[in-house]
Amino acid sequence: MSKLIRSSISIEEELLEKYDRHIKGKKYPTRSKAIIDLIREELVRKEWVEGKNVAGAITLVYSHHKREIVNKLMSIQHDHHHIIISTQHVHLDHENCLEIVVVKGKPKEIENLSDKLRTVKGVRHGSLTMASTGKKI
Repeated sequence: MSKLIRSSISIEEELLEKYDRHIKGKKYPTRSKAIIDLIREELVRKEWVEGKNVAGAITLVYSHHKREIVNKLMSIQHDHHHIIISTQHVHLDHENCLEIVVVKGKPKEIENLSDKLRTVKGVRHGSLTMASTGKKI
């Protein structure tokens, strides 16, 4: 584990009070933990912008009753098998499914896959969560 360094910042009192209320609502144990999370989030964004090898999750919600949707989604995933680590399919109810596609690779390829999956007719909701491989943060 890296050694800890104390640091201080100058910040407007009102802004800090707002932030403290915000992190209290999020149940952060300390202000330091909240700020560390902000720094890491920014470093993850940087990895994506710079085209580093990254990870993420594509989440889809769709009706399996929509004609050919499952086959279309599966076909797209097979075309991108080299960046897909895992998928999980969950039956939300009789009609709706949730699918999580875990990915690792170059950001452009991941974003391309996400766009292709989210725009399939019948997908009700889709989102891409950016993450890091953890090596650089």
